[in-house]
Amino acid sequence: MKKDATIDLARLAVVDTASASRLLKGVREATLAGQRPPVEPRPEIGESWRRMLRGGVDPDRDVRAGLLGADEVAERRRSSPLLPVLPVLREALVAVAQAAQHIMVVSDAEGRLLWREGHPGVLRKADQLGFEVGADWAEDVVGTNGVGTPLVTRRPVQVFAAEHFVQSHAPWTCAGAPVTDPRDGRLLGVVDVSGPLETMHPATLSWVRSVAQLAQARLRELHVHSLERLRAVAAPALARLGGRALAVDGNGWTAAVTGMPMVDRVALPASLAEGPCRIPSLGACTAAPLPGGWLLLVDDAPEPFAATRLVLDVSRPRRWSVEVAGPAGSWSHELSPRHAELLYLLARHPAGCSASGLAQELFGDPARTVTVRAELSRVRRYLGGLLSHRPYRFVDGAEVRVLPPADPLDLLPHSAAPAVRAARAGG
Repeated sequence: MKKDATIDLARLAVVDTASASRLLKGVREATLAGQRPPVEPRPEIGESWRRMLRGGVDPDRDVRAGLLGADEVAERRRSSPLLPVLPVLREALVAVAQAAQHIMVVSDAEGRLLWREGHPGVLRKADQLGFEVGADWAEDVVGTNGVGTPLVTRRPVQVFAAEHFVQSHAPWTCAGAPVTDPRDGRLLGVVDVSGPLETMHPATLSWVRSVAQLAQARLRELHVHSLERLRAVAAPALARLGGRALAVDGNGWTAAVTGMPMVDRVALPASLAEGPCRIPSLGACTAAPLPGGWLLLVDDAPEPFAATRLVLDVSRPRRWSVEVAGPAGSWSHELSPRHAELLYLLARHPAGCSASGLAQELFGDPARTVTVRAELSRVRRYLGGLLSHRPYRFVDGAEVRVLPPADPLDLLPHSAAPAVRAARAGG
């Protein structure tokens, strides 16, 4: 292997799991000692290790947060948005996990383990690691792992042997994939398959990723059914109305309209209440509650809304937002990971950037303009006239401010965009 090579974990582990484990132990020890390792850790592992070192996680001490009590676990399970897809996860994972000497674990968005099933012997070994229901396996608590690291990166991650930052987890292997809400991109939790390191298989990550996608597909089906129910409830009211009106669910997805073209979704205020309100893409409205959503009556009187200030908040590792203020008031919108990246990149280019330029900064491929244009068309649904194109930029006269994290290395930690990675490194 070349001195500057990156570990091809899947290939090495298929040949010899024990050799892979020894190699990773040497890589970890050299990296933590500030020395050049024999090979570089995989990028997602190396970035996680750097986060752990900056955050002060002790690699040689098994730090565990207190377990949640049984009542708290039961309450989190009842309120978990993953509860409706638990049968899908069980059917796709548990039987195979038992046969392969693995266990399936499902966490919430904070990294708390809510469900755990699988091979009885492996469950007992997991207890010895503190990998049990109610435990906190967030990355900043127990280091690099298959639950906490996907919560940070928002991508599937496999962590094998000494790729775990905390030494006591080295006998373990895990592969986790995040599950997001198809309605708003919100992170719901992680589904993870774990077991002793000798049970590691390179196909495990693809398997877990596919099951997470299956769960998200089921959530989309449930969302479609909920919109159909809302449409049936709203139909009599919409039939009696003149002018423009629409029925939307709590996330702004449109079930039905009257007097206006159909739109997929509108951005709702964070604290929508009955009565007068302002919807960014519609202007002045009156909101009335419906079972499962809202009836929005659009005020057709012209209402100028010249934005004067836009604040992009990317200071946190999750839950990024944009706040817009103008003469008619202010509103804020929580951003998806992709939209947070795009708006951050646009803020770095006040004079504007072409679709190919944004594709280069976002994907390292200037040809991926179709994806960029599609995402920016979605951004325009809530930012409307605040964005210009040819080139893409914020409109003249609007003050744009970015709230960065205290440490540049914590900028959008989920992002693999070349421009974001360069900004983390001070570029």
